[in-house]
Amino acid sequence: PMSPHADADPVDPPLSTTRSPRSAWDTGSVLRSRRRKWLLASLLLVGALFLLFSQSRLDTDQRVCLDPLDLQALHAVPTAPPTTVTVAVTVAVTVTAPPAVHTLVTSQKPSPVEPIVFGLIMWSLPSAIEGAILLKSAIMYTSRPLEFHIVCDDTGEAYLSQRLALLTHPVHNVTVRFYRPSWQSMVDRIDRDSTIKTNHLAGVPGLMKLFLHEIFPDDISKAIYVDTDAFFLTDPALLWDRFATMNDTVAISMPTHPDQAAPQWHDANKICSCIMLLNFERLRNMRLMDSVIYRNDDSGLFPPALSPPTFDALFGPTDSEGHFENGGLGDQEYFWAIVKGRPDIFEHLPYDWEVSSCLLDMYGTRIGQDDATMDEERTHMVHVYQTPHEDDVILPKLVHLYVPSCLLAVATCHAANNPRPLSHSNCLFGVDVYFEWDGWYDPENTLTANWGSALDYHVGTKWIWLNRGHGKVDVATIMDPLFSDQRFARWREQTAST
Repeated sequence: PMSPHADADPVDPPLSTTRSPRSAWDTGSVLRSRRRKWLLASLLLVGALFLLFSQSRLDTDQRVCLDPLDLQALHAVPTAPPTTVTVAVTVAVTVTAPPAVHTLVTSQKPSPVEPIVFGLIMWSLPSAIEGAILLKSAIMYTSRPLEFHIVCDDTGEAYLSQRLALLTHPVHNVTVRFYRPSWQSMVDRIDRDSTIKTNHLAGVPGLMKLFLHEIFPDDISKAIYVDTDAFFLTDPALLWDRFATMNDTVAISMPTHPDQAAPQWHDANKICSCIMLLNFERLRNMRLMDSVIYRNDDSGLFPPALSPPTFDALFGPTDSEGHFENGGLGDQEYFWAIVKGRPDIFEHLPYDWEVSSCLLDMYGTRIGQDDATMDEERTHMVHVYQTPHEDDVILPKLVHLYVPSCLLAVATCHAANNPRPLSHSNCLFGVDVYFEWDGWYDPENTLTANWGSALDYHVGTKWIWLNRGHGKVDVATIMDPLFSDQRFARWREQTAST
């Protein structure tokens, strides 16, 4: 007989016989595992989409920041994945970056600084003793290289060379050229002009101020002239820079004094040739001084000399020897005739550069009271009434302490309207060297009280104290230099023979 279960397939029993609590748990676990995998896959998909979106925004931002040149560069590159594009942009920026330009700029050498050029006369030992203080003061205060071109004799050169030998390494380069014309060559040049003469104490060398542009080489285009009885209180570059502000016709600049008058000098005290800015190139081109060599040139290619008509206008006819009258101020009277007759070539130089003791009483300036205001200082100003500086405060930049030609009545030495009469002792006559004047030892003397300390400092400063840098000193001598008219004659001979 068959059992109750005989009809059941032993291989495939009823589900009820194959399930157990453990097998039911296994089925649920599988389902839950599948849900977790699906959730993880979903999260990964969302993350991937987010990263893709972020990369797309980044690429968009990069493209927005590019300038038109970068866009053109990108357009020229074949389509590539974003990573490749990013690398290309980085390379482009690196190649065109500013550092490449910076490297080129730093490799260039700086332009040389224009030197300050002086054209001076130091003929005789006393003149050289004074002039050494002038040179020293310029070296003390300068902010640029200096060139000194000095007309001198053998004694003057010897003294100056001894002082300059103490200068071995100044802050800025110092170039010195001594020009040694013979006495006879200077007399001959005056004679070739044939109309000028002098009875001034400076004599023949003093008249060479009218010929400095002829003595010095043609490559010296401009220079500062200062009398030896003066010294700087500030950077001479401030004076040199005035050349850059002159108009195209100005060749001479010096202080003017319209308040002064002296008929015996043809009113030549209305200027001071003690300090001048001289444009040598323009003076050469206009032939400032005449010469028989110029007069004998019949080529018609060159202008007549500038000075003769101005001399005629101021002095009148020449004397029986063919000379114009000279009242005693030497070169200054001739310069006055020139600038009075040709104001187009002239410019006033401020009084700051000519603080003079004789005649002008230092304009009332003095050492001391360091807290003085401009208004307070203005109350001390003298000899500025009816001048270009009537309402100004004079700020001393150069001190001028010795005027040997001031031996005249005090009444002619100052403006009639000046409330403070000039102290006659401020004209330092009677000595060959201005700082050897006896008045410097008188504590009651007003000039000594006001300016003695400044004098002591500049005279007493040792030359070796100026060795405070890495500059070089170059000194040389030019013997028997030719004047411009002689160089012209030589040039004419050479061109005529070719």
